[in-house]
Amino acid sequence: MTHYLYLVRHGEHLDAEHGLEDGPLSPRGRRQAELIADRLSGVPLDAVWHSPLERASETGRALAQRLPSLRPEPHPLLFDCIPTGKTPDMPSVYEPFFGGITDAEIEAGAAQMADAATEFLAIKRGTHELLITHNFVIAWLVREVLEAPAWRWLTISQAHCGLTVLAQRPGRPWTVVMHNDLSHLPVELRTGLPEPLPV
Repeated sequence: MTHYLYLVRHGEHLDAEHGLEDGPLSPRGRRQAELIADRLSGVPLDAVWHSPLERASETGRALAQRLPSLRPEPHPLLFDCIPTGKTPDMPSVYEPFFGGITDAEIEAGAAQMADAATEFLAIKRGTHELLITHNFVIAWLVREVLEAPAWRWLTISQAHCGLTVLAQRPGRPWTVVMHNDLSHLPVELRTGLPEPLPV
């Protein structure tokens, strides 16, 4: 009775290219959402949760249009956030990232991610849950499962509508079954990573 957690980053949104935080999906983002829906069509999902932000909400709606049995619901623990601030063991190369981020944002993000880990990584045997959320949230949950140092979320990236699967079998620790799988997306739809993927 394995507990499966499927993590999907929202599709590309229109304002991404203009540096704005949120917005509706771009045409490419809608196609990404359709293709991840096709990819997940055979999974017996028990629950689908999404970030309340527009780009994740619209990705959830796109999945539900393709898979009418799904009922995606917003979840406040899936908001985009900064999971942690600078740590003593963090390499100095990452320090500039935190230049414009306030202590309040870091404190709120850390509290959110602690609650999200408690909520979503609790043992729920035989359950299949899908979370449609943001790059940093997925990075934090993967880092949590791997029990890596806190700063390591900075080194984990997820493409738009990439698929990560975590699993927890009874009596065993959580496992990363796959991370950021893009096999359902053609090359021209593989967006959202800091650097282009090699072909």
